[in-house]
Amino acid sequence: MGNVTSSVAARFAFFPPDPPTYEVYKDGEDDDGRLVFTGLTADKNVRVHLLETKGGNKIVATFWKHPFGRFTILYSHGNAADLGQMQELFIELRAHLRVNIMSYDYSGYGASSGKPSELNTYYDIEAVYNCLKNEHGVKEEDVILYGQSVGSGPTLHLASRLQRLRGVVLHSAILSGIRVLYNVKMTFWFDIFKNVDKIRNVDCPVLVIHGTEDDIVDWSHGKRLWELAKEKYDPLWVKGGGHCNLETYPEYIKHLRKFVNAMEKLSFTKENRSRLGPTDSMSESKHNKCLRFGRR
Repeated sequence: MGNVTSSVAARFAFFPPDPPTYEVYKDGEDDDGRLVFTGLTADKNVRVHLLETKGGNKIVATFWKHPFGRFTILYSHGNAADLGQMQELFIELRAHLRVNIMSYDYSGYGASSGKPSELNTYYDIEAVYNCLKNEHGVKEEDVILYGQSVGSGPTLHLASRLQRLRGVVLHSAILSGIRVLYNVKMTFWFDIFKNVDKIRNVDCPVLVIHGTEDDIVDWSHGKRLWELAKEKYDPLWVKGGGHCNLETYPEYIKHLRKFVNAMEKLSFTKENRSRLGPTDSMSESKHNKCLRFGRR
C-alpha cells in the first residue's frame, strides 16, 4: 500500500512541460562561452548557469540581477511549469520588488537532465543555493526562499537547514504529497515533501499566500502551514483565487512588496542593534516596536 500511494503522489507532484519551452546552448560568439537561453530578451543582467548536483544531474538556473537589489529571491516553481514559462513573472517581480531573482528547473524539467524526484529536488536547490553564495556572493541573511506549490518541498527542505535566512514565502504550498490526495492527519514514512514537519524548524519570518478557491491544493494546507510557522508574517488569503492564478490579483504584488519592505526594516534594526552595547540595545527594545509578525 505504501509503495503504491507514494507512487501516486510522485506522479501527481511532477508534471514537466513536454516538450520543454526553451533550450540552452553556448554562445559561439562569446569568448567566455556564456550560456544562452532561447527566447530570453536581450538583458545584460541575466546570467544562465548549468549546475551539477549531488545526484549527478545538470540543472539550468537563471540569475536575474536588479542593479539596486539587496535581497535575492530563490524561487522554486510549481509542478507543471519550466523556466521558459516563468520569464515574464521574474521580470515583474524583479522590477516591482527591487530584488534579484534566482530560479532553476528541477531535474527532468526544461533543459535540466535526469528524472524528477523528491530527493533530486533537494539536491537541485542545494546546488542553486551554493551557486548563489559562491558565484554571486549572496549572503544567507540576504536570501528569501520562495516555494510555489510542489516547490514548497525543496524550499522548506533548505529553509529548515539554514539559520540566518531573511524570510520564506509559501505560495499555494502543500502540507505533504499524500495530504494533497487524501485527508489524513498523520505523517506516513512513505509520504513525500513532509512540509508539515519541516516548517517547525524554520527560524525566519514566513509569509503564506493561498487562494480560497484552490481546487488542487486546498486552502487548509496554507492555513495549517501558517499556524505551524514559528515566526508568522501576515498571510495573504486571496479571495476567489485558484491554484495557478494568484499572480493576476493586484493584492499579490502589493502584499509581496509589503513583505520585502518589512524584511528590509527588520534587517536594518538588527544591524543597528549589533552595533550597540547591551545597555543601549535593551533600552532601544523598550521603545522600538517596529515589527509584529502574526495576525493584524
